Amino acid sequence: MKTKTIAIGIFVATTATVASFPAIQQAIATTTKMIKTPPAIVNPVTMPSIVANQRPQIEVVFVLDTTGSMGGLIAAAKEKIWSIASTMASAQTAPDIKMGLVAYRDRGDTYVTQTIALSSDLDSMYAKLMDFQADGGGDGPESVNQGLHDAVHNMTWSQNPTTYRVIFLVGDAPPHMDYQDDVKYPVTLALAKQKGIIVNAIQCGQDSSATADWHQVASLGQGTYFQVEQSGNAVAIATPYDKKLAELSSKMDKTRLFYGNDEEKARQANKMAATDKLHKEASTEAQARRATFNASASGKANLLGENELVDAVASGRVKLSSLTKKSLPESLQVMSPAAQEAFVGKTKKERGELESEIKQLAEQRNDYLQQKVVGEGGKKDSLDAKLYGAIRNQAKEKGLVYEADSAKY
Repeated sequence: MKTKTIAIGIFVATTATVASFPAIQQAIATTTKMIKTPPAIVNPVTMPSIVANQRPQIEVVFVLDTTGSMGGLIAAAKEKIWSIASTMASAQTAPDIKMGLVAYRDRGDTYVTQTIALSSDLDSMYAKLMDFQADGGGDGPESVNQGLHDAVHNMTWSQNPTTYRVIFLVGDAPPHMDYQDDVKYPVTLALAKQKGIIVNAIQCGQDSSATADWHQVASLGQGTYFQVEQSGNAVAIATPYDKKLAELSSKMDKTRLFYGNDEEKARQANKMAATDKLHKEASTEAQARRATFNASASGKANLLGENELVDAVASGRVKLSSLTKKSLPESLQVMSPAAQEAFVGKTKKERGELESEIKQLAEQRNDYLQQKVVGEGGKKDSLDAKLYGAIRNQAKEKGLVYEADSAKY
C-alpha cells in the first residue's frame, strides 16, 4: 500500500511540473514527433546496398588491338563474344549485361581508336564488330594508351557501386610511351581504380617487349594478366545442334513487334538491321551461341530491345487499346482492334513455343560441348577458360556467384 501511494505521488508531481512548464511540453511533443517520423536519408547514393529483387549488373569493355597481326584473335572474338555473354549470364542470379568495345591501332593508320558504346543491345555491338578487320601496325608499339584512355573516359559507366565494371585489354604489342601528348596508361589506370573499374590484360603471342607492360597494366588495374596464343586459342567446336538453333533464332527474331514514336522506331529499325546482318554474315556456330544467350534471363534485353509490343502487352505494362494507331507497327495499323489483339496473342504463343525449343536445344548443346571439352583435357589454356576464371574470381566481390562448370562455349 505504501509503495502504491508513493508511485501515485510521483505521477501527480511530474504531471504538475510538466503542466507548469509549456517549454517542456513543447520539447516532449517535438521529441515524440521525431521518434514517430524517422529522419530522411540525406545522401542515399553513398549507401551501396542492393535493392531487393534488383538484378546484378555487369559492364564489360574490350580494348582490342586491330592491327595486322591480330587477325586470328579478331576472328575468335567474332565467334566467341556470345559465349562470353552466356558465361556471364550463368551467375546464380542472372545479371543485366552491357558490352562495349574500343578498337585501337596507331597514329598513321586508318584510325587510332574506334569506340562502340556500352549497351545491352549486343546485336548492334556485334554487327559493328563484324566490320573490323586486322590491318595496319607492323612497326612495334601501338596506341595502347589511347585505347585504355577512351575505354575509361568515353564510356558511360554505371555509377552503381555494386556493378561489376571490367575492361579486358587484348593485344600483342607494347604501348607507345614516347608520344609527348599522350595520357600514359598508369594515369588512366589510377582513374579506373577510382571509378571501380577492373582492368585485365590479355597478351596475345609471346612478344617479350610487351610482357612487362601487360603485367603492369594488370597490376595497376587490380586485374589479371594472362597470355594466350596469337590466335587466341579459343574453343571452337561445332555441334549437331547449331544449325537448328540458328534457324529457330531467326524465327524468334521475326516475332518481335515494335511500337513508339518516330525516333523510337528509327532506333528499333537500326537494331533489326543489325540482327538481319548477323543472320546473313555470322557463322552458324555464332548464331547458335547468340540463340543460347538470348534464351537466358540476361539475354532477354538483347532479344527484345526497347518497346517490344508482344512482351509489353503480355506483361501488362501496356494496353493495346491505349496506343495510337501511328505508334503501332505498320502491320497492325490496318487491322481492327479485335484482330490486333488476336495477332499479338498468336505471336506470344508462337514465341513461347520457340523459346521452349531453343532452351531445350541449348541445354543439349551445352552438355555436348562440356563433354567434348573434358575429353580434350579441359582446355585450361584456352581464351575461354582464362576469361571465365577472371570473371568468376572478380565478380564474386559484387555478389555474383558462378559454379565451377559454368563456362559456356
